[in-house]
Amino acid sequence: MQREESQALNLGEASQQKQNSQKNHDELALVEAALYVAGRPLDVNELCSVLKTRSKNKAKKIVNELMQEYTRRKTSLEILELKDERYVLQLKAEFTPLVRRLVNRPLLSIGPLKTLAYIAYRQPISQKRVVEVRGHHSYGHIKVLKEMGLIEMERKGRSGFLRTTEYFADYFGLSHDPAVMKKELKKVFEGETSQQEKKT
Repeated sequence: MQREESQALNLGEASQQKQNSQKNHDELALVEAALYVAGRPLDVNELCSVLKTRSKNKAKKIVNELMQEYTRRKTSLEILELKDERYVLQLKAEFTPLVRRLVNRPLLSIGPLKTLAYIAYRQPISQKRVVEVRGHHSYGHIKVLKEMGLIEMERKGRSGFLRTTEYFADYFGLSHDPAVMKKELKKVFEGETSQQEKKT
């Protein structure tokens, strides 16, 4: 009788473990899906909403487990923890120049993109200087970039100085530190130049 009770107990525990494992798998998959579909950083509150839980610790535990899983996979994708408890699923920076030409719908057309690259590399830079270098059409570029949340303007007296936002850094997988960002951008620019030279 005791043996039968022990077997029943073991079966119950095994069944419970299986259910817990499946639930954990489903939660990991749900967080992964949310990060993929969003295409932008999600904060802990948004992850809690997806998981239908009020526990921020639970949400952070799940996303951290998913981060470790991505690290173990060693693929072209990564999940990064950003400032203010935000998380993003993105392509690793070293793969971006290699596959950018395959993107059907670029974030920006070539004109605004060049203006954005100039601002990012020279920031903080006065709007007047940007217009001098990029031409009067860059006023329109600056307006679009501000509306998209990629750049912001800081007033110093009568002058307006442009710099990139945290959203810009998060979107392109760059550091929030301007000095480090400029080094990362330099590597990207040099990589693209190298790719162009190989084509010619």
